[in-house]
Amino acid sequence: MENSDTIPAALAATAARLPHGEALVDGPVRLDWTQLHEQVLGRAEWFAERGIRPGDRVAMCAPNTHHWVIAALGALTAGAALVPINTRFTGPEMRDVLTRSAAKALVVADDFLGVDRLAEIGDARPEVVLRVPTDWTEVTASKFAGTVAPDDLADILFTSGTTGRSKGAMTSHRRTLGVAEAWADRAALTPADRYLVVNPFFHSFGYKAGILAAVRRGSTIVPQATFDPVRTMELIEAERITVLPGAPTIFQVLLDHPERASHDLSSLRIAVTGAATVPVPLIERMRTDLGFDTVLTAYGLTEAVVATMCRAGDDPVTVATTCGTAAAGFEVRIDDSGEVLLRGPNTMLGYLDDPEATAEAIDADGWLHTGDAGALDERGYLRITDRIKDMYICGGFNVYPAEVEQVLARLPGVTESAVVGVPDDRLGEVGAAYVVRSGEVSEVSEKDVSAHCEANLANYKRPRRVVFVGSLPRNASGKVLKRMLRVEGKEAP
Repeated sequence: MENSDTIPAALAATAARLPHGEALVDGPVRLDWTQLHEQVLGRAEWFAERGIRPGDRVAMCAPNTHHWVIAALGALTAGAALVPINTRFTGPEMRDVLTRSAAKALVVADDFLGVDRLAEIGDARPEVVLRVPTDWTEVTASKFAGTVAPDDLADILFTSGTTGRSKGAMTSHRRTLGVAEAWADRAALTPADRYLVVNPFFHSFGYKAGILAAVRRGSTIVPQATFDPVRTMELIEAERITVLPGAPTIFQVLLDHPERASHDLSSLRIAVTGAATVPVPLIERMRTDLGFDTVLTAYGLTEAVVATMCRAGDDPVTVATTCGTAAAGFEVRIDDSGEVLLRGPNTMLGYLDDPEATAEAIDADGWLHTGDAGALDERGYLRITDRIKDMYICGGFNVYPAEVEQVLARLPGVTESAVVGVPDDRLGEVGAAYVVRSGEVSEVSEKDVSAHCEANLANYKRPRRVVFVGSLPRNASGKVLKRMLRVEGKEAP
């Protein structure tokens, strides 16, 4: 039915190889690979019975639970393309993704983080809606006659754009599996591993380096809906977790938690981190105090997912100060401007309905322009030195200031604004908004700005600091000098 380079075929192969191996553990739900495969086939049939055809888009807006895993794999098995939606998105952000992707189905959490998402999307509601857990019933099938090819579209992952509008990075089954396999290879995943997936499934890290990497290798998937340090430690102890990737802040919180000593964390084997500056002492403490045999860092982006990654045996300084060597068949080079360029078999197919942005991102020679500045050492290890783009990373999530600035521009009384990322001990970086008020309406307050952002932006995108200024610093051509604001932002209260 499917070629071996498709996600449904990868799941079928693992189920045949490890029929009784534990595949998915989510509270009382415990499935072996045979059972998971049967439920995925059943869900694929469920989608097909409701008119979902190969090439249609199925959106997912739900937390990390077994529902997400089964529904997503079911949609892919039915031949649909997956459209993960950030669970922190506001109503307008969700509507934008649903409309532009032309999603025909939506799997959505009834109530997660206190938000009624169906009510927020209004008339953007797709034809088929599966609410979880309310509408969830177990459906199984031993066979499903769908057809999926390696070069069929597997997923569209929307990432905020530097121009202020999100862009949908499209990837095929072959390429999506390629990055999952590369991550699994560097992490040396095996069927004996038990993988606690804290990274959100809507993110490429949780979906491709999480679910699909585990499917490829037969590792047990243990999802966690939201990071809670005590619950995380309880799961590590109870489920004998061996693999725990995440942003650096997760490990810092675990290390500093007063209850850490009361939990048995000795099963931990490997950690993979990145997405922010990683101090050398943190790597050392992750090994000595949390007991990881191996700690790796990696570099990627939605358009490529896994570009470089460290290897087991790399010393703490290398792990902390570099992103490792090229992975997943990628070539890495630094152009004359210092920008990191990537070329390989697993780059995205392009941006959804945006050939101009695609041509700007991937040049005629196939090089993906990352927007990051970096350097390669004599060993071929990549070090990210700066960001050519204005993007910063808050708690492991990319934030593009242009998007935030466009939202602020719609607030009456604001003439213009500039948003920059500034250091934060807990989240790595947070947004600082420098706002110029209009002469007619000068009473706009920090509270007004915060309320406006709360209504229109996901939590991680909202500026944590608001500074009202008479004007923004500019160069001779009129471009805002964000470098000066970043320096000032380090001192901001």
